[in-house]
Amino acid sequence: MEAFSSDLSADSILSRLSLIIPDFHIVDGNTLIFLDEIQECPEARTALKFLAECKRVDVISSGSLLGVKYKDVSSYPVGYVEYLTMYPLDFEEFMLASGLSESIIKSIADSFDNRTPVDSFVHTKLLELFRTYIVVGGMPNVVEHYIVTKNFQEVINMQRAILKDYELDIVRYAKGSEKQKIRACFLSIPKQLAKANHKFQYSAVEKGSTRRKYGTSILWLSDANLALFCYNISRLEFPLSAYKEDDDFKLYLCDTGLLVSMYEEGTAKDLICGEFGLHKGAIYENAIAQQLAANGFPIYFYKPSQTLEIDFVIRFDNEVTPIEVKTGYDVRSKSLSAILAKGNGVKKAIRISARNVGEENGIISIPLYMAYLIKPDSKDFLTLVSNHQ
Repeated sequence: MEAFSSDLSADSILSRLSLIIPDFHIVDGNTLIFLDEIQECPEARTALKFLAECKRVDVISSGSLLGVKYKDVSSYPVGYVEYLTMYPLDFEEFMLASGLSESIIKSIADSFDNRTPVDSFVHTKLLELFRTYIVVGGMPNVVEHYIVTKNFQEVINMQRAILKDYELDIVRYAKGSEKQKIRACFLSIPKQLAKANHKFQYSAVEKGSTRRKYGTSILWLSDANLALFCYNISRLEFPLSAYKEDDDFKLYLCDTGLLVSMYEEGTAKDLICGEFGLHKGAIYENAIAQQLAANGFPIYFYKPSQTLEIDFVIRFDNEVTPIEVKTGYDVRSKSLSAILAKGNGVKKAIRISARNVGEENGIISIPLYMAYLIKPDSKDFLTLVSNHQ
C-alpha cells in the first residue's frame, strides 16, 4: 500500500515500487505489473488511470468482492479499465483439467454444432464425469486437489473451508447490521433451492420477513458475485429484461460444488451414484445457471401460472429460447410442449438432460455436459443488420 500512499502519478508510483520490491526493473512497453487483492487499497484502483496513461507498463489487477467495495474509491478510473468477471471452471475446463484429449472435446463441440449424437460409450463416460463435476465444482484449488487425490471427502472439507472464508468476508466487508442479514440470506440458499418452488422467499430467511428488511442483503450477495439472480419474466418477448419481475426471482449459488457441500453428508454420494431427488434437481439447475451466467447470458425463468414453468429463458440464435433441465432420461414435460404449441413467437427450445443429442418438433435435446456450449452469438447483430439492408 505504501506505493500508493501519496502522489499517484505513474512515475511516483513506479519509483516507490522500485524501492519496495527488490530487483524491480521496468522495460518500457514490455513490463506487466500484477496487483492482487486490489480491494484492500482503494488508492491503487484510483491509480489505474494514471498507470494506463503513462503507457510504460501494462497493469492487471484482481480482487474479491470488488462489486461491494467501489464506494471506497475516491476517484474511479472510468474509461481506463477493462473488466473481466472470473467464474468457477466450467465443464470444458474441468474436462481439460481431468486429462481428456482435445480431440474428444472437439468432437463434443462438433456434435453440438451439427446436432448429431455423441458416441454412446463416450456419452456414458461424460455423464459420469459431469456428475463428478457437480460435486467437485469449479473452484480451481478444489479441482486441482481432486485431480491429484480423487478424494471426495477432502474436496468437501476444502469447499466448507471456502464457505467459511466467504462468511468471514461478509463480516469483514459488509456494513453494520447488514452483516448478519447478508450471512442469513447466503446460508438460506440451499434451503430455498430445496423447496418444491425454488423462488426466493424472504420468509425462508426469517419468518415474517420481507424485502424491506432483506432486499439490500440479497443485492450485496449478487454484487459480490456470491450468488446469481434468475428473474421471472412476464412475457416471452424481446427485450427480455423489460419484462422481468423484480420481486420474483430465484437465487443460485456461485459454484454448484459449494452448494452440494452445504447439504448434509451423503448428498455428494447420491449425486455421484445418479440418485435424484427434489433438491438434487435444483442442484443441476444451479450448474446450468452457473454456466449460462459464465457465458454472458442474463438468466431468466418463465412461470405464467401455477402449472406452467420454464427453468430458463435466454436469447439464443437471436430468438427467445426456453430451456428445460432434466437430471435423468425421463424428459416428459407439459410446460415445454405447451409453450411451443401456443405459437406465441417461440419457435424452438432446448432440453438439457441425460439423453444424447437430438432434435424433434422444435426441441433441441442436448446432454447435461454440453451446456457450456450454449453461448451468445456475437454475429447475431451483424446478421440482423445485413438482412435488413
